[in-house]
Amino acid sequence: MTKRIFQSILLVTLASLAVSLAFFTAILFPYFENRLADELAQELAYLAPGAVSGGSEYLRQAGAGGNRLTLIAPDGSVLFDTTADPAGLENHADRQEVQQALAGQAGRSVRYSKTLDKKTINCALLLSDGNVLRVSSTQYTGFALLLSLIQPMLMVLALTAVLAGLYAYRLSRRLTRPLNEIDLEHPQPSQAPYEELAPLLRRLAHQKRQIKSQMQELQRQQQQFEAITENMQEGFLVLDAAGSVLSHNSGAARLLNLSSPPTGKNALELGLCEEFSQPVRQALSGDHVESLIPLHGRQCQLFANPVFQGDQLAGTVLVLVDVTEQQQREALRREFSANVSHELKTPLTSISGIAEIMRGGLVPPGDVPHFAGKIYDESQRLIQLVQDILRLSQLDEDSVLEKPQPVDLMACLRRAADQLASAARAQNVQLAVRGGSVWIQGVAAILDEMVFNLCENAIKYNRPGGSVELWAGADVRGPVLTVSDTGIGIPPEHHARVFERFYRVDKSHSKEIGGTGLGLSIVKHGAAFHHAQVELESTPGVGTTVRLLFPASAQVPAEPL
Repeated sequence: MTKRIFQSILLVTLASLAVSLAFFTAILFPYFENRLADELAQELAYLAPGAVSGGSEYLRQAGAGGNRLTLIAPDGSVLFDTTADPAGLENHADRQEVQQALAGQAGRSVRYSKTLDKKTINCALLLSDGNVLRVSSTQYTGFALLLSLIQPMLMVLALTAVLAGLYAYRLSRRLTRPLNEIDLEHPQPSQAPYEELAPLLRRLAHQKRQIKSQMQELQRQQQQFEAITENMQEGFLVLDAAGSVLSHNSGAARLLNLSSPPTGKNALELGLCEEFSQPVRQALSGDHVESLIPLHGRQCQLFANPVFQGDQLAGTVLVLVDVTEQQQREALRREFSANVSHELKTPLTSISGIAEIMRGGLVPPGDVPHFAGKIYDESQRLIQLVQDILRLSQLDEDSVLEKPQPVDLMACLRRAADQLASAARAQNVQLAVRGGSVWIQGVAAILDEMVFNLCENAIKYNRPGGSVELWAGADVRGPVLTVSDTGIGIPPEHHARVFERFYRVDKSHSKEIGGTGLGLSIVKHGAAFHHAQVELESTPGVGTTVRLLFPASAQVPAEPL
């Protein structure tokens, strides 16, 4: 702005000077020309008496070193001239000033010489003897005079330009200094250096308040958006039309296992699998894509949605949903359904076959009690299987009907030992209960099932002459319940899966051993219900120890007798 003000002031000053010079030149030249004509007329009046009385000799003396004097006869012939030989001059009867003088008027004319770029002013007067006396003065034309004055005029213009430049510089600085000192961060109309700027500052203050309000609203929306997206389990990426990542959330970085922020990078160059790149390419071409893709050992559902502005593709939104657990649950559901169907089908087939034989009268009367006992055993197996499935369902859905109350872990061990004493004798296994009373807040029915299943497995998978030890107590971590046996043990590769539903280490002997295959799964889910940890230590051929560690907060004082 300072530069423009400086240039404007300087140009206006120089233009004004040039116009003034032209204006004065246009006025002064005609003025001086008229003054010169008047002086020549006065000179004629002064010379006229002498010219009549003295003739040519007088004119020769009067015209020496002055203006040109010419004496012209009434017929136009030149009688005398101070600058040329009269004999060589042409007749002057056709000259304007001579004609005017012969007519009794004040003769006057101006003639230009293009060759010499000069003009001649002529004044003529009719003398008393009938002759005409003419005085001529030659001067430069305005253009020639300007050419002769060009150097001093240029000097004047240069000096004027310097002075005008200094003045324009100081004036422009003085004009813009108050503008530069305006606090645009806090514009106040009352602080306007010029009255004309007050509306502008008022408008700026209003716009600044609007912008501040809008920025605060945008920041609030941005923070809200980030708070929502950063707490999403799903991942999302926003791509431009070329595939470069414009925005992403932490869920996307986690699912894609990115070591650095992908913003600014092309999604196709993130080094991911082809199953990811192919849907992205389809979305960038304008297609909506849904695809199940593997990502770093997990299964993710990818939704790729192109975004259009009119008919132009503006970008793409990618949404990643981790469905690994859903897939696993679905697989477990299918496996569970298959296992339940198999476990139910075996005893039902046996019951149906025996019943069919008995109905056909093919069973001798003496064998009926035996076959009835088989039906009873298989039905009891079905009842136990259904009960175990119902208990697992309750634990899965957290719909246990019993309310937690103080339970003595030692009492649970003794009840399990009493129930399994005959089974232990049949297997030639020594069953021992040790430790002391430890009371926790829990559900007695679930704890009894957990201990019963652990003790039953310890007896089933023991060797003849082996032993099972049940122990209850507490350590620095909290209440502890332990079931140890000297049985066949569990190979290390099966440790992580023995608590799965229907999982058996040795499937070939599962029918001989019996059971529903849900015992350890009930132990696992019952421990989770009581916020306990399950520890398994097992060595093939040596034995197995299962330890339940209850939180210290679960322990309660002993219930009074």
